[in-house]
Amino acid sequence: MAESPLVQRVKDVHAQARLLAHLNAAARNEALEQVACALEEAQEEILAANAADCEQAKADRLNPALYARLELSPSKLAAAIAGVRQVAALPDPLGQRQLHRELDTGLILSRITCPLGVLGVIFEARPDAVVQIASLAIKSGNGAILKGGREATRSCQAIMQAIHKGLEKSAVPAGAIALLIERAEVVELLSLDQWVDLIIPRGSNEFVRYIQNNTRIPVLGHADGLCHLYVDAAADVEKAIAITLDAKTQYPAACNAIETLLVHQGIAKEFLPKVAAVLQRAGVELRGDALAREWVPMTPATEADWATEYCDLILSIKVVPDLDAALEHIATYGSGHTEAIVTEDAAAAARFLQEVDAAGVFHNCSTRFADGFRYGFGAEVGISTHKLPPRGPVGLEGLVTYKYQLVGKGHIVATYSGANAKPFTHRNLAP
Repeated sequence: MAESPLVQRVKDVHAQARLLAHLNAAARNEALEQVACALEEAQEEILAANAADCEQAKADRLNPALYARLELSPSKLAAAIAGVRQVAALPDPLGQRQLHRELDTGLILSRITCPLGVLGVIFEARPDAVVQIASLAIKSGNGAILKGGREATRSCQAIMQAIHKGLEKSAVPAGAIALLIERAEVVELLSLDQWVDLIIPRGSNEFVRYIQNNTRIPVLGHADGLCHLYVDAAADVEKAIAITLDAKTQYPAACNAIETLLVHQGIAKEFLPKVAAVLQRAGVELRGDALAREWVPMTPATEADWATEYCDLILSIKVVPDLDAALEHIATYGSGHTEAIVTEDAAAAARFLQEVDAAGVFHNCSTRFADGFRYGFGAEVGISTHKLPPRGPVGLEGLVTYKYQLVGKGHIVATYSGANAKPFTHRNLAP
């Protein structure tokens, strides 16, 4: 039976990825510079394509959170291009020797980093994700098959055209990075475990869970971004107000924006009226428990609010009696993404940092810092809330694996077996 066009494309990406994997760091870095230059040259076309996508999205009444991710401002595009160059400047993740050990004289074991192979990245809106993922894939020697949402089709196509134009001026085969357009191709892509090594979904809870439940390919990602900020009794009020405002309103559609504000009852009377005034001026709808509503008029919060990722200018507020109650609430409702505490009490902060189980646990700073670019990764392919690594923002280190290389001089296992078995030396060698 003839192969489908998608299978042929994926197999071609797989073949091109093998060529990419064998290029040296200088060649891969030069390719990234060419990509950055091509994106700069195509800024006008990319922004025009995005404007057309946004116009159609308004006509289609796209969800506000998705629209915020879709919209590509000149500054957002410039930041994505800067991320390409930051990725190029990072140390080479490939060919790094993680282990160097003598098993016996002349029998040397090494563990060496290498690419995963082919990444399948499926995302809603977020055309800038094409830039981030392509740059990380090139740097890490991986092929990539990208599928953006229907709402971002024009933007993704314009960006990919520029990326390919840049790669054509480099040693990296342009065919190693591919873009899918048709939604029906996603289902078939998820079945190609022979050719695709990792699936990375970026989108809503329902979207990610669909991907996780419909493929045998390993999946890296998170379904929920339900983040909390706890304002402790010993918090600096002005500091807490600034952090709360940033964590909720700087980009409310982001998965690292807070959805619930926990406030110690000892500071609630002073803090809540002040922070509520600032948040409401910023257009935030407040939903509070009975104790919170004693200090500020707001919509009553329901049980569902504590478990909801709004991705919007909505914030649920709960007053808690102590740190224990805050920790218990986070353990019950948190998604393992990013949690933060505001306090001047070093002991309370240390306990929070130690006991909260999340990919990111912050003290006296906004949860919005949970981002690969801000961590200095150059960019990220996504954020993982899995317990096993990689965890948190996933940059280059999450896109490489390793292999064991053993070099001997005619050694055989029989020498080390039986009554007269020779012992191993197991001596670690210098890197």
